Amino acid sequence: MRYAEAGYDLEIDLTRGNIERVESDPKLAELHLGGQGINAKIIFDRVGPEVKPFSPDNLLIFGTGLLHATPVVGANRTVVNTISPQTGLFAHAVMGGWFGPELKYAGYDRIIIRGKAEDLVYLWINNNKVEIRDARHLRGKGVTETAEIIKKELKEPNAKVAAIGMAGENRVYTASIEHNWSSASRGAGAVMGDKRLKAIAVRGTKDVNIAHPSELWELTMRMRKEIHDSDDVGDWMATDEDDSFHHNNFRWGNVRTKIPDYWSKELEDRWYHLKYDNMDRQIGCYNCPKNCINVLSYPGRKRFGYKCYGKATYHMAAFKELDFSYEILGVAQEYGLDSYSTPQVIAFGIELYDVGILTDKDMPNFPADPGERTWYLLERIVRREGIGDVLANGVYWAARQIGKGAEAYDHNTIKKFEQVPIKLRNFNPTYFLMYATGEKGNITQIEGSFPQDPLPTREEREEFVKDWAAVPDERFKNWFVNWEKRHIISNEASCAIVDWNESMHYIDDATGICAWLSSFNGQFCGYTPYHINSMSHIITLATGIEFDKDKLWKVFRRNRNLVRAINIRRGMRRADERPPADHWEIRDEEREQKLLSDYYKYKGWTMDGIPTKETLDNLGLNYVSEDLMRRGILTDGQDPGGAGSEQ
Repeated sequence: MRYAEAGYDLEIDLTRGNIERVESDPKLAELHLGGQGINAKIIFDRVGPEVKPFSPDNLLIFGTGLLHATPVVGANRTVVNTISPQTGLFAHAVMGGWFGPELKYAGYDRIIIRGKAEDLVYLWINNNKVEIRDARHLRGKGVTETAEIIKKELKEPNAKVAAIGMAGENRVYTASIEHNWSSASRGAGAVMGDKRLKAIAVRGTKDVNIAHPSELWELTMRMRKEIHDSDDVGDWMATDEDDSFHHNNFRWGNVRTKIPDYWSKELEDRWYHLKYDNMDRQIGCYNCPKNCINVLSYPGRKRFGYKCYGKATYHMAAFKELDFSYEILGVAQEYGLDSYSTPQVIAFGIELYDVGILTDKDMPNFPADPGERTWYLLERIVRREGIGDVLANGVYWAARQIGKGAEAYDHNTIKKFEQVPIKLRNFNPTYFLMYATGEKGNITQIEGSFPQDPLPTREEREEFVKDWAAVPDERFKNWFVNWEKRHIISNEASCAIVDWNESMHYIDDATGICAWLSSFNGQFCGYTPYHINSMSHIITLATGIEFDKDKLWKVFRRNRNLVRAINIRRGMRRADERPPADHWEIRDEEREQKLLSDYYKYKGWTMDGIPTKETLDNLGLNYVSEDLMRRGILTDGQDPGGAGSEQ
């Protein structure tokens, strides 16, 4: 009997209209857990480097986390993986809500989609009944409108629907897949649109078996109360009305302008009333007591939801106020546009016009007001009309298509993807490594276990570490206690901290745990319900597979190196691992390159960032090392120039 898993994958070939229910390999859970771990294994095996993102042979995989549909609190993050058209690399997209657990209740651990439909279709999964259905009547419909129509059409109000809007249909690179006001962005929406798959609707009523149900239930019920009662977990930014951090420190427009004294008490009070006067409710995701999503009905707009920094991205890009974001979010979300990267693309286009690189010929009747300009470009991007057809490819590609010096205004992308809009003065070694070597497109998917900055006094730092149960070992406590200035920290500590930060994200992505209860949350207060010292026991109770901390850490390393190998095979190298030149005012190229080399050694990678044969083979990834050697990417004699701490 399979525990915590359904034990079956759903294989969909949209070209042939073929549907297969395929039993999955039970060994994979022990090696990769689930979610992105197994998705990466499938993509490595079946999507070679010659496969283009918009090829029928590219796969789009919706993966449930190993702990989805178990009593484990907050296990609700669905991972969507493919090869991104924007970066040409492995795409990491993750969304909350109810979709993954519902899919597992329907009897499937993942949906593996290949091919392209002749015209727009949607997928209907109702336990053992799976259909590819005509979706031509949904063309151009918004994401929530699509979900509502499908539920009525199926006479199934409890179906969980993930859909694309017009942006996905038109293969806009910043398109997202939307579900219950959670979105999977960073390339997946454009690939879903290319496959002409408008939506997936799921209804599941099957049981999921648990290896040790009474013990897991007792543990998770205690944790549920602890999570419910704590003010230190969940997306506190959704309910904290003081957003001075983002507005005073993040950059406005095309990531240029800092307004350090923007925030005020008067502004906070005014925005508080604007928010709550239009609030419908605050909701959470499957099996989670925290309500992290603000759902609003703004006059004249479709209902929309947001969390974290999502409320600020559009008005900061347009130099406006919160009411502007509320005006535009209800439209942009219906279009299925990522609210982090899309505003940057728009601000980039506006700046090119202001400096004369784009002209009235490119943008006829372009308004003077920055808000009206934002609307102008949004509507053209989502339809790929005029200059919008160029900007729809993201900042990196648009800059190179436009030319005429536009490349100089692409100053906030890494590996061709838009980053959060922040620029700093002092170099931060750990953040340099995370920005440079991360392969998930966004720093929020890498940072989180170790604090961003040291606390002001040693006494405060000592108090912080006193009950810090999440640390892998005592070294991290010592490093934090002795850390006085952001930019002064040893390379040894930086390498280990980045590795720890990444470990928890990769475990979350494989188990389905929300990062606000785990990998992202520890940086704020040290406390997090899920950490490297607690997760192995929970996984053991759910699956019956014996895990300890060392075995779990090895799974992280296996999954991390597998994702790395996919991207290395697609051409990524050391030269690509550079944060934007203006990310920090004070830079030291020699120090940065030494730090990068030390990290490669630590990880067991060559000086070009390629996992060595020894590293791969020690993780049971022999088939990966053999593939890289066969392609001439790796040779038997390559080594990282010295064994690192992970060896």
